[in-house]
Formats: sequence, C-alpha cells, structure tokens
Amino acid sequence: MRTALNRSLAALLAAGGAALLPASAVAAPSPSPGATPVNRAGTSFLSATPIAAGQPVRVDASIGDHLYWAFPAKAGQVHEITATVTFPKGRSGASTWTVDVFDGLRRRQACTAGAQTPTVDAKASSVALGCTLREVRPWAEPWSADPLPGTYVIRLSVIDLPEPDLGAPIDVDLLVGAVADRGASADDGELAAPLVPNTKAGTVLNAVPVADPEAGDDGDSPADWLPNLGSRWVWTAIGGVLAAVAGVVGFAVTRRPRRR
Repeated sequence: MRTALNRSLAALLAAGGAALLPASAVAAPSPSPGATPVNRAGTSFLSATPIAAGQPVRVDASIGDHLYWAFPAKAGQVHEITATVTFPKGRSGASTWTVDVFDGLRRRQACTAGAQTPTVDAKASSVALGCTLREVRPWAEPWSADPLPGTYVIRLSVIDLPEPDLGAPIDVDLLVGAVADRGASADDGELAAPLVPNTKAGTVLNAVPVADPEAGDDGDSPADWLPNLGSRWVWTAIGGVLAAVAGVVGFAVTRRPRRR
C-alpha cells in the first residue's frame, strides 16, 4: 500500500514539475524543413552573417576566431541559441568558450538558461553551448536593457585556452530557434522602429578631390608675406614692445632726481 502511494506521489510530482518547466526546456529548437544551411560567419559586428530562426549554420573556423551572426527578432518571441564546437585531437589543455548576444544598440543581453560559458578539458572532442534569451518586448524605458524588436548579433569565441592550441581547426554548428511566440499584446506600447545596427555610417571617397580652379594662385600680394594674427611671432613682438614700454615707464618713476 505504501509502495503504491509513493509511486502515485512521485508521478504527481513529475507531472507538476513538467507543467512548471518553461517552453524552452520542453521543446528544443530544430531546423526548419527546407531551410538553406549557412556555411560562413562574419568577423565583426558590421560583417555579421544574416541568418533566420530555424536556419542551420555549419562553418569551418580556427580556435581563436570571433564568429558573428545576425538574426531578426519580433515582439513576443523567445529565442534559444544552441552551438556545438568540435575540436581536433591532441589539444594541449582545457579551454573556455562563450556565446554572447547583443541587440541593435550593441547591448549585451542576459541568458535565462543554457551553458553560456562552458569549460572543457583537453580530452573532450566537442563542447556544447546554449543561451535562451528573454522575451522580446514591444517597448521599454530608455534606461532599461530589456530586449526590443530588431536585429540581434551572436558572437561565438574562446576566452581562455593554452597558447599552443591557438589556430587549430574546428567545426562549428549553430542554430537559432524561436521556442515561443506570445505576440505583442502583453504590453501597452509599441517601438517606433526596430533596433537595427547601422552598417553604413558613411561613404568612402575613392576619388581624389579636384581643386577649385577659381581658388588658384593669382600672384603674391604684400599681405601674403605678413604673418597671421594668431602667429606666435606677432604676439612675441607685441610682448616685446609692451615690455620695453613698461621698462621705460618704470625707470622714469623710480629714478632719483639730480641734485644741483
């Protein structure tokens, strides 16, 4: 009787624990059917390779590279990022890896779950990383760091490793999945425009600028030989004249009158 009661209680506890688990823990992200795999990565925020949720990524890189990807996010979505790095054999020591996520303003976003910074020993053949982001809000206060709709950037890198292992080849598998989509009806507000990083801040001038023909040299004038008013030579001359005048005035005031 007691054994049956214990089994029933354990089953109830297991069912209640499963009901309390977040959606990201129940269903892990999976590649979308027919999605085109991505086989490249950027090397900076400006050159981050664009990807979509459910689009698998597999690239060949080297230990020490900083790999960047960018994906769009809408209000109400919860994204989970999973990555696997496969090492070659014969590494000399343990290494620590990290996956960081930044929003359109390059603010680092916190992870609510997942192995964001795991450490593996020299015998490990691979390391698994993960990061579950917070739910994207439709609007937020300017001083807060809440996730907002826009473009998010993923950075995968190694932060601690033995120097002999630097540059060794690795295989990286990455996937971004939207594990929940609750819509934007929870908050009474809407962002005016998505937070998208500005990758075209200016233009590069490849041609040599052409001089204005009207601004050519028409000949030397006497004023061209005079120094500018801001030149130190002008102020040095003025200072010398004032010092001479002050000396003469001081001598005239302090000298003794001659006696007859």
